[in-house]
Amino acid sequence: MIDEAAAFVPGHITGFFSVHRAGTPAKTGSRGAGVTLADGVRVRVAPASERTVTLNGRETTVPAAEHVLDALDATASVTASTDLPVGAGFGVSGGIALGAALAANGAFETGRSENDLVRLAHEGEVAAGTGLGDVVAQARGGVPIRLDPGAPPHGQLDGVPATGRIEYVSLGELSTADVLAGSTARLSSAGVRALESLRERPTIEGFVRESRRFAEEADLLTPEVEQIVADVVEAGGEASMAMLGHTVFALGHGLSDAGYDAAMTRVHDAGASLTGE
Repeated sequence: MIDEAAAFVPGHITGFFSVHRAGTPAKTGSRGAGVTLADGVRVRVAPASERTVTLNGRETTVPAAEHVLDALDATASVTASTDLPVGAGFGVSGGIALGAALAANGAFETGRSENDLVRLAHEGEVAAGTGLGDVVAQARGGVPIRLDPGAPPHGQLDGVPATGRIEYVSLGELSTADVLAGSTARLSSAGVRALESLRERPTIEGFVRESRRFAEEADLLTPEVEQIVADVVEAGGEASMAMLGHTVFALGHGLSDAGYDAAMTRVHDAGASLTGE
């Protein structure tokens, strides 16, 4: 056991997805595509007398991270920080879970492989109802395409070979658990169509266009989000809604060109990793 360990997990915006439930959390997941972000979640784990999780200085509850610590038999303090909006479609809960897995494995020297740790974090997200595909995408980085659902060794990923600037405007939270608890048949059908189209021509512009069509077909757009997306498209840009959050993301300067005060980040070219902090 060492004093502590730290990890960085990129943020993740899902553009479209379909839900695939199976007999175990490891096999359950989603197919679809997203983009990982240079803005992400930094997680530090240290042995402690009692288990705590804090996010941006405030104690909180992250069931997926609790699942990871239980599986690793780690009594620890988990300290997470992020500049990303929480609950707005950026994969923050998945980032905390995966970061906790990587850092706890380092701090407690549990000897798990990367695939094992990704699986634990994914299982925690599925069990908590807070995500179906963020963790595997965040572990990969880039612009991941989730071809088959589930964590390693079940899931299979590809990716769009692209990088560049990403802008976003967040209007607030949207409960992933509430959406996933309801009927997902309509959105899953739209997600399958979007995935088939993207695989025919895997470009980042095509990813955003398919994401926009998915949001429309799945009837997930709120009036505010719909208006912002329309403004970006009218200004010649590419934009869509982050799944699942009241957030619009755009390529390049799309939101700025449409007159919005947007936050800026970039595609993160690598996946989650331990850091030397």
